[in-house]
Amino acid sequence: MAWDGWLQNHFSLYTSALATADARTNLVAFYDLAVRTREAGRKLMFAGNGASASIASHGAVDFTKQGRVRAIDFNEPNLITCLSNDFGYENFIAKAVEFYADPGDVLVLISVSGRSPNAVAAAIYARGRGLTVVSFTASAADNPLRGLSDIAFWIDSRAYNVVECVHMIWLTTVVDMLVGRAEYAVA
Repeated sequence: MAWDGWLQNHFSLYTSALATADARTNLVAFYDLAVRTREAGRKLMFAGNGASASIASHGAVDFTKQGRVRAIDFNEPNLITCLSNDFGYENFIAKAVEFYADPGDVLVLISVSGRSPNAVAAAIYARGRGLTVVSFTASAADNPLRGLSDIAFWIDSRAYNVVECVHMIWLTTVVDMLVGRAEYAVA
């Protein structure tokens, strides 16, 4: 197989998504929100399922350590299984928000489909509490999570690896914006 054409097409999926006008607007909006959150002594709460949960964990660590914005994620197995067992898996993120959120906190939800019942339920709960919701989604433009978000990152793709990598790049770009540069010591 001739890989040059395939690779060119594959990488064009990334380049066409990364720096759109909407993405740039959202990056600045999320940066501004993160600064306000940090200055107010509030926190970011991250959640997702599967690979999106890993991205959420990575985001929480980087926002805390490099960006100096307090952040947590809801990926602790004991938390997930306890809340899922008692309230149903579709409600575990919303219940975590109920137990951990303080006024002025921000909920960051990552879901390729934007239809994960637990992410949608958490967004509905958070909005009902007056919390700001930031989402990272893909697939259908009219996905419910996107519609429930104050800042809605979205990529027009169903290529899971591409979407997940773009979501990670957008998250870490905001961290780099908080630091003020792309290259810096992390220790």
